[in-house]
Amino acid sequence: MQIHDKHFKPFITAQQIQQRIAELGEQLTRDYANKNPMFIVVLNGAMIFASDLLRTITVPCTLQTMSAKSYGAGTQSSGNVTVGSNIPDVAGRHVILVEDIVDTGLTLQRVSELLQQHNPASVTIAALLSKPEMHKTKLHLPYICFDIPPAFVVGYGLDYAEHGRNLPDIYVLDEEHTQ
Repeated sequence: MQIHDKHFKPFITAQQIQQRIAELGEQLTRDYANKNPMFIVVLNGAMIFASDLLRTITVPCTLQTMSAKSYGAGTQSSGNVTVGSNIPDVAGRHVILVEDIVDTGLTLQRVSELLQQHNPASVTIAALLSKPEMHKTKLHLPYICFDIPPAFVVGYGLDYAEHGRNLPDIYVLDEEHTQ
């Protein structure tokens, strides 16, 4: 499959994604029973993952969004984190940051630090994907659907130059066909 100038090949199927999200939702439901968690979706990439994940949560909860990013138009994190000014009121709340992918971890570290300044009861992270070999932070990541190698991926909310988010499966950059 081609998006712009890059070729991608299948990596994680929609069925595998949905099965793992259901498992993660059950775990979050158990862990946050009687805590009324606030899910904060990091836009834009985590929208699709968050929509599916929230439908598996059976405890009372609320939903907010925040914008934060460290990718430009390319295939690697820029290392420069930009966070929007729309910080929800998290005082006294158990916050679960919902992210599409943890690459370097710098974006989530910055967002977590900002939220901590507003006195939440707790802040944790639920992410679709994590690239442990790329992490530059010591974030605690208790709710990860898939650990993946340090490759560029698209689909299921993840994009390449704003395209590919709508794909139901996740595809990995095909190095053999991309120059």
